[in-house]
Amino acid sequence: MTPKQVTPKTRQGTADFCLRAGAGKVEITNQEPGVAVADPFFVRALVLDDGTTRALVLALDVTAIGGREISDGMLPDIGEDFLPALRRRLQDECRISAGNILINASHTHPPGRMLCNDQEQLERTVQAVQQAVANLEPVRTGAGTGKEERIAMNRTLRLRNGRQWTIRHSNPSPPPDQVSGSGPLDTSLGVLRVDRLDGTPLALLFNFACHPLFGNYDGRLTANFPGYAARIIEEQLGHGAIALFIQGAAGDVCDLTFKDFDRPRNVAVLGEYLAESALQTRAGIQTTAAGLKMITREMLLPRRTDIEQRLELLRQEQRTLLASLRFTTLNWESFLSLCQRYGCPGLVPALQGERRPAQAETSPESADRQAFDSRNMEKYVRNIRAMETLARIEDDMATLAKHAAINARAGNAMVAAELVALNIGDCLLLGVPFEALTQIGLKIKQMSPFAHTFVAAYSNGYLHYGAPAEDYDKGGYEVTECLLAPEWQDEFEKNTRQIFQSLLDSQCTCG
Repeated sequence: MTPKQVTPKTRQGTADFCLRAGAGKVEITNQEPGVAVADPFFVRALVLDDGTTRALVLALDVTAIGGREISDGMLPDIGEDFLPALRRRLQDECRISAGNILINASHTHPPGRMLCNDQEQLERTVQAVQQAVANLEPVRTGAGTGKEERIAMNRTLRLRNGRQWTIRHSNPSPPPDQVSGSGPLDTSLGVLRVDRLDGTPLALLFNFACHPLFGNYDGRLTANFPGYAARIIEEQLGHGAIALFIQGAAGDVCDLTFKDFDRPRNVAVLGEYLAESALQTRAGIQTTAAGLKMITREMLLPRRTDIEQRLELLRQEQRTLLASLRFTTLNWESFLSLCQRYGCPGLVPALQGERRPAQAETSPESADRQAFDSRNMEKYVRNIRAMETLARIEDDMATLAKHAAINARAGNAMVAAELVALNIGDCLLLGVPFEALTQIGLKIKQMSPFAHTFVAAYSNGYLHYGAPAEDYDKGGYEVTECLLAPEWQDEFEKNTRQIFQSLLDSQCTCG
C-alpha cells in the first residue's frame, strides 16, 4: 500500500516565514608542494534554524566520513575521530546539537592524498559552519524531483545463469553472451531550493546517485563531476549561493564512461549535465514557508558470519576452472596466427582477420585441418574466458578475506550505525552510513510518506556496502566488499519506518 503523503502546514498571518538559513564554503584540498590538482575540494555547509531546532547539512568532497580504519586503510581521507570531534566543537561554538548534523561524502575517488591534514580538516569544517551561522536570515524553501539520464548506469550486470558480475577496472567484464541485463537504475534528481525572502538564491541542495570514480588519466586530484556541477550551479545562481551535492544510493552505480576505452574520460561534461538538470528542476520549484524537524537514531546491524563458506565456494569454482585449462594446444601467438588465417566469427568478433582464398581450403585434407584448428581456437577462447573469471574470483577472495579480518578485529557481532532524517516541509533527507545499492534507495522512497524523499548514502559514518539480502547468493562486488550480514536489511527497514512514523507524529509546522 502506498503511504499517505504529508502536506505540511504553514504559519498564517503577517509573518510568512518560520525558518532561517545560512550557508558557507571552505576549501579542504591537499596543498602540499608538488601535488597536482585538477579542481579543488570543498566543505559546504547549510544551517537551518526554526527558533527551536538548529540543523546542519554538510557536503564534503571526500570519499568517506570516518572510513580510515574500517576500510583497512583503503579510504584514508577522513579518520574515525573526525565526526565526534566536530560534534563537540559545533555544540560548543555554534549551538548545534550532536544529533542535528547530517554530513555527507560525495565519494570522489582520486588517487593519492586528497585533503589537508586531520586538524585542518576539522578547523576548516568548523569555519564553514561558522560562516553559515553568521549569515542566518529568513528563507523560504521548496523541493522538487527531476531527471538526469545522461550520466549513470548500474554497473552490476545480471548474467544468464542467475549470478551477478560487477563492471570494475580490477577485473575483466563478462562475455556479452553471458549477460542478460543490468540492475535497476534510479535517474531521479532531488533538489531542495532555499531562497531569501527577496527571492534571491541562498543555497541549492541537489541529490543524485552515481559513483564519482576515476576523474582523469593523469592522476590529478579532482572532486569529479559533483564538484564541477556544484561550481557551475554556484556561478549560474550568483548572489553568493552555495550548492551542496548530496550523494545518493550509488552503491551499484557508476558513470557511463567508467570503462569506455574508445573515448577520453571527461568528468567536466558529466558535471555540466548534472548542473543543467539541477537548475532546470530548480526553476520549476515554488518556495514557501516551511517547518523543520530532525531525528537521529542509532541502530545495531549484524556483522556477516558467512565469509568462510563464501570463500570455500569460490575455491571450488577456482579449482574447476583451473582443471578446465588442461589439454591446450595453442599459445597466444599461434592463436593470433589462426585468427589471421580464418578470422574469428563467433569467437572474437574484433579479430575477424583476412581469410585466405577459398580454393586453398576446398580439399578434404584442408577441411579436416580447418575443423581441427577451429576446435583448438574454441578451446583457447574458453581458456581466456576462464582466465577472466579466475581474475574476478581472485579479487573476490582477497576482498572477502579482508572483511573477515576487519570483523574479527572488531571483536563483536554487531556494528553501530546512525540514521539521520531531516524533514523540511514536504521534503525528507534520510542519511545512511553505507553505500546503499539502488534497490535499497528505491525501497526507502517507496516506504516514505513524504512527497520528496532524498537518500543521502555515505552519511554520518562509513560501513562499506548495504546490499539487498536477496543479492548475497548471486555474487557481485557489492556483496563481496561487505561486512554486514544479509539480515541487516530487515533491521534497517524497521528503524527507517520508525523514523518516518516519529516524523508524522510530530509533523513539522510553522505554527
